[in-house]
Amino acid sequence: MKRSEINRAYRRAKACFAANGWTLPPEPRWDITDMGLGEFERFGLVLINLAEEPEYCEKLMYAESDQATPAHCHKVKKEDIICRHGQLAVIVWPRHPDQSGDGERFEARVNGKMRGVLSGETVHLRAGERITLVPGVYHEFYPENGPCIIGEVSTVMMTCMTIFL
Repeated sequence: MKRSEINRAYRRAKACFAANGWTLPPEPRWDITDMGLGEFERFGLVLINLAEEPEYCEKLMYAESDQATPAHCHKVKKEDIICRHGQLAVIVWPRHPDQSGDGERFEARVNGKMRGVLSGETVHLRAGERITLVPGVYHEFYPENGPCIIGEVSTVMMTCMTIFL
């Protein structure tokens, strides 16, 4: 990524956090990423680590309307993805999208309650709503209309995530 892209993403995220009442911790650790794909405007995400403990972590993320976090899963990590501002679309599959039949039914926890979802279904989250993703569940997410602030509370990631494009 170019330094100008990083600086612009930092400024936009910081302004959105401030405008929505998110006070950041002293000396936050920023992570501005294009997921290694070289297309920040399409696959970009700004992250701040709010808590990093041996058992869990908490992150605050920012994405603009044209940015998506590509389909991926975690082998060990369990996480809650929480829409904090805006509207967030989360597409879910019970396993690798190439191995999941479209429309295959499985269970996911949405807003604390188990719910039947279909492979490839988009779960729409409004501000305050969340989805719990267990290890092995592939997921992709993106803001639906305008910038989005996204929270993540998770167990510590012990292995790398696998991205599917």
